[in-house]
Amino acid sequence: MLRPVQKLFDPADYPDLLVGLDSPDDAAVWRIGDDRAIVLTTDFFTPVVDDAYDYGAIAAANSLSDVYAMGGQPFLALNIAALPPDLPAELLGEILRGGAEKAREAGVVVAGGHTVQDKEPKYGLVVAGFVDPRRTLTKRGAKPGDRLVLTKPLGFGVTTTALKRDLAAPEDVAEAVGWMKRLNREAARLAGAFGLRCGTDVTGFSLLGHGLEVAQASDVGLRIAFERVPFLACARKYAEQWAFPGGAADNRLYFGSQVRFEPDLAEDEQMLLFDPQTSGGLLLCVPESVLESFLEEAQRAGQPAWEIGEVIEGGGIEVTRSS
Repeated sequence: MLRPVQKLFDPADYPDLLVGLDSPDDAAVWRIGDDRAIVLTTDFFTPVVDDAYDYGAIAAANSLSDVYAMGGQPFLALNIAALPPDLPAELLGEILRGGAEKAREAGVVVAGGHTVQDKEPKYGLVVAGFVDPRRTLTKRGAKPGDRLVLTKPLGFGVTTTALKRDLAAPEDVAEAVGWMKRLNREAARLAGAFGLRCGTDVTGFSLLGHGLEVAQASDVGLRIAFERVPFLACARKYAEQWAFPGGAADNRLYFGSQVRFEPDLAEDEQMLLFDPQTSGGLLLCVPESVLESFLEEAQRAGQPAWEIGEVIEGGGIEVTRSS
């Protein structure tokens, strides 16, 4: 007879653990002082592109993103990798070089790491960062009336799956790689500068999945205008060819009952919002009172930002054709 699993950790026993055990946020946050906390996270995955250097850079940017999604600044990282024993040394070197150079761009020191053998390559980082605990971004801070702002387009999953199926044009892959390698550092800086309190990054659970985490944690609903959502130039083309990864179907199965679509949205359009993203952008809840200033500052800083909807009373997500 199986024994029930005991609860090993009670958040109440760890008052300095500000985020971690009882929330769906992107990283753990541990307070070390009134104005400083440690943000800790890890992430790794199998290759999403063919080029080893790009794979390493994308994996590193993705790992760093969880610290940015908490409003923090990463400073230290460790490599974590599972590699086939017959992987050519030059490919391993390119993966690690891609990760190291992306970390250096972020001002992060890669101070070692750990590897094991596996049949399929896997690579990512353990990342530590600092954040002011009074300025932490979490999924719990959304308020009705806030505007939803997204900082990278969608379509990475459908495009990289098209690549795996030999459907993707080189220029389409290059567009996706460019966005996936882009750090969320400037977006996080802007969030801090404007005192935002709610945000997340859009990764494997898709825009709708991560949006629902925000809605549930904040006890609100979200309304998203499909025509305002940015996509890669090729995303709709590959969606029409149904080049979705398996994770898109999983996301729809798990989250779909909590999403209300306008009837005229085609199935492939709906699925684009369930598309898993690798190293996606931040989804930020911006108070309407500072929205115009936020978007203007983002433009001056060269940080893409699209207003795609709003926070509303209620629960779940409504997806309309337009605002």
